[in-house]
Amino acid sequence: ALVAGGADAIELGMPFTDPMADGPAIQAANIRSLAQGTRTADILAIATAFRARHPDTPLVLMGYGNPMLRRGADWFAQAAAAAGVDGVICVDVPPEEDDALGPQLRAAGIDLIRLATPTTDAARLPTVLDGASGFLYYVSVAGITGLQQAQQSSIEDAVARLKAQTDIPVAVGFGIRTPEQAANVARVADGVVVGSAIVELVARHGTAAAEPVRAYITSLADAVASARKEIRMEIGA
Repeated sequence: ALVAGGADAIELGMPFTDPMADGPAIQAANIRSLAQGTRTADILAIATAFRARHPDTPLVLMGYGNPMLRRGADWFAQAAAAAGVDGVICVDVPPEEDDALGPQLRAAGIDLIRLATPTTDAARLPTVLDGASGFLYYVSVAGITGLQQAQQSSIEDAVARLKAQTDIPVAVGFGIRTPEQAANVARVADGVVVGSAIVELVARHGTAAAEPVRAYITSLADAVASARKEIRMEIGA
């Protein structure tokens, strides 16, 4: 449903007992998943099945260090690569501890996607960018997912600052829910990340969620495409 709706890339969450960066919707999804006995091997099986159906759609695993490192960084990196994973976001392993997972992912050909936040200052940014690849994920609010969105002006300023320091794409997430919000972010960033709103739809509709999710993603994708078309026209003018 995500790909059919027009999603350019997929972020697949790995459930964890203490998802400290996630808001109520994703926390509840973690609890439901763990209650069903979901383990890392199950997530990798989902990734493998997705890759078989969608060989060209980028797939990113998002999670926390404990599940990723439980069987060792080498095992995780090799298993993720075998499953067709393109990138990994590890929320709670900071750049200063890159050796815990970074070298293994890079050796397996997997991008390590770093996070920048409103509190990432000029002194720390080079450390965040060192070894980052794939894209830089800008967390637009200082807080947890899904609850609020930053002011557009602050997003514009932050993305401009980040783009001045790196050549990799910059994607913006946290608090983006509506097509209008997605379009506004798309005017300044390379990517728009939406998570909690999708998880809420799945929770609401259960096994019948595919069509509501597809329709929602289409509304976002259409808004983003229109915003980028407007930018191209402005540049052409």
